[in-house]
Amino acid sequence: MMITHVAGLLSNPNREWEAIRDEPCSIGKCYIGLVMILAAIPPVCALIGTTQFGWQIGAGNAIKLTVGSALQIAIAFYLAILAAVYIMGRAIHWMATTYGATPELSKCVVLAAYAGTPLFLSGAIALYPVLWLNMLVGLAGLGYTIYLLYTGVPIVMEIPKEQGFMFSTAVLTVGMVTLVGLLAVTVILWGFGIAPAFTS
Repeated sequence: MMITHVAGLLSNPNREWEAIRDEPCSIGKCYIGLVMILAAIPPVCALIGTTQFGWQIGAGNAIKLTVGSALQIAIAFYLAILAAVYIMGRAIHWMATTYGATPELSKCVVLAAYAGTPLFLSGAIALYPVLWLNMLVGLAGLGYTIYLLYTGVPIVMEIPKEQGFMFSTAVLTVGMVTLVGLLAVTVILWGFGIAPAFTS
């Protein structure tokens, strides 16, 4: 199963990236065996955390979302993550020839999915919605995601490390733009009624 590579990426990334590179995988298999599972962690944990425990700022009462509101947001969040992984895979595939690589699209989506694993896993902290703790764990997840990206690109794309560094930097830039785009979509969705509703 693809999910078994997750532990290896956390303990020995270089060896695991080589195993991932050599394992044939379609986009559908990648999504069913990995992305759809890991992408569910942040929205499901946020759904539970915001409805059962709530956010607490200072000494005031916890602020909770209604289940209906939180469920709408969680579903939108989940779909956004699924789309973002595919967008990143397409971007990697589009840029590959510039850096001397000729991968299949499925390999690019696999790279995007596995590189994002620490971000998916760090989403579990949303079960306990404390702002400073969520930010701290999220930044750690982002940092390790960047590390995986820089180690994984030259191995999976089978290009020299020097080109891999430049390629990874370009992918990281696209990732930041994608994140800003998702934030913009969030604002638009809020305008259409998918906005937080708080319990009284």
